[in-house]
Amino acid sequence: MNEGEDKRQVAYAKAQAVKRAHEGALLNKPNVALVGVGLLQKDGKQTDTVALVVMVKEKIPPEQLPLDDLIPAEIDGVPVDVQEARIIKSQ
Repeated sequence: MNEGEDKRQVAYAKAQAVKRAHEGALLNKPNVALVGVGLLQKDGKQTDTVALVVMVKEKIPPEQLPLDDLIPAEIDGVPVDVQEARIIKSQ
């Protein structure tokens, strides 16, 4: 295993621990559908940064949300990526 893979594995383990510690509180927010661990997306493109991924039913501008419903950009040193959940409909 090379150094890059080692760092990613450590980051993934930390993100999993943060997910376990904060998932319940995040899921209690009204718009949150799912909490997972994945790679951060920036400008619609996947990066190499491991992040806590919070899927919301609808992305709402932060200034329109009550303070209690805001999702932080980082939790316990792990970046948070808020993404809108896409509904897949079968035909």
